[in-house]
Amino acid sequence: MATIKEIAALAGVSRGTVDRVLNHRGSVNPATAEKIEKIAKELDYKPNVAGLVLAAQKRKLKLGVILFSPENPFYVDVLAGVNEKAEELAGYNCTVLIKQISFGVEEQLQAIEELVAEEVNGIALAPYNDERILNSINRLYAQGIPVVTLNTDIENSKRIAYVGSNYTKSGATAAGLLQLMTHGQVNVGIITGSSNILCHTERIAGFIETLKPYRDSIHIADIIEVHDDEIESYEKTTNLLNTHPEINALYFAAGGVYGGCRSVKALGLQDKMRIVAYDMVPTTRELMKRGTIAAVICQQPKVQGSKPLALLFTYLTTGELPEKEHNYVAVDIRIRENL
Repeated sequence: MATIKEIAALAGVSRGTVDRVLNHRGSVNPATAEKIEKIAKELDYKPNVAGLVLAAQKRKLKLGVILFSPENPFYVDVLAGVNEKAEELAGYNCTVLIKQISFGVEEQLQAIEELVAEEVNGIALAPYNDERILNSINRLYAQGIPVVTLNTDIENSKRIAYVGSNYTKSGATAAGLLQLMTHGQVNVGIITGSSNILCHTERIAGFIETLKPYRDSIHIADIIEVHDDEIESYEKTTNLLNTHPEINALYFAAGGVYGGCRSVKALGLQDKMRIVAYDMVPTTRELMKRGTIAAVICQQPKVQGSKPLALLFTYLTTGELPEKEHNYVAVDIRIRENL
């Protein structure tokens, strides 16, 4: 097996230079780096993982996590996954810094800046779908700070991996469930979080596309944004249902489920309405038990919290990119009978 010493000799550089290139630490002349990587590939160089982990312990790695919406109970379980992995990584001298922010590009940019000021080695985040966030991720990559996106992705960025649902498929699943659970003329109100969150827009796109063959009987009445806020959801759902009394089905593509269902109950429409939502948080579970919500699609929140940290730690210790770019969690359908 090839060693760093052999690669250094063939490249005519020091072992420290080879180490920086192969382990993505520090800056090296691009031509020299390319030469070293070519020699390593030709010699089929494989890093000593045990040695790299020991080196990581000495480096005292620091990872940052940025999550949306502390008001959204879904993130309680994501945070539990983050904390479980953080406790495990603490044994390798790896610290995890966590920031929870509200929806907004400025809040997320500030959180990124704060983590960079804390000298983190990598960041896991649920990205706001904005060009400024994309550019920030690309700058981080250029600075040697890898990013793994979680729960929602951002297109054309240099993040090294994504962990979360296949949201187009998830939206299609919700449409399939609604089609199976309804009959006659169906008018659907869609309640989403934000059009600036890619996972929310992809869910809706998958939902609408799947319902196209049923357009004669299933219609989309309106789409509203409630920013995962229960009070906003209650108020806007009330206005939606008063404005569109024909609505007899609701699709919650994001948070705000409890507030929206409170509105349905307050208007006395629970027996008329078929509701599909996401994530088995405590309030949603209770609404399912009562029969208010017909079906819920779950998305393994603890995995979404823990796996990004595992991918970042592996990358930072071995220099190897994640095996898969898209790490999709399972689609888990729950109804009252299988709670």
